Amino acid sequence: MTDQPSLPHQPDCLFCKIVSGDVPATIVRETDTTVAFRDINPQAPTHILVIPRAHYPDAAALSAAEPAVAADVLREAGEIAAEEGIAETGYRVVFNTGSGAGQTVFHAHAHVLGGRGLQWPPG
Repeated sequence: MTDQPSLPHQPDCLFCKIVSGDVPATIVRETDTTVAFRDINPQAPTHILVIPRAHYPDAAALSAAEPAVAADVLREAGEIAAEEGIAETGYRVVFNTGSGAGQTVFHAHAHVLGGRGLQWPPG
């Protein structure tokens, strides 16, 4: 555990507002620790975000403080890929950490992308 506690809800965080139901989203899965919803600006035919219910600013903070919840996010990504029919053909799970990597909402989240060819290297 780190000295950085989670905050169950940040009033100015878009994803916290989705978790609380204050901002609408197309929810595809929910667990006790995670919420998954369709990205409003999809970069692939399947583009779903998986977030922890508790607020952590990025994947590094989440994994340091709550490794079991980080594992829940990854497990849900796999379940979503199977449900969306992209597990067999392949999919990508992306955590952007920090503004230099493209993170624009500072609440840890995984992008589940698939349904088209995903070139390497990305970006």
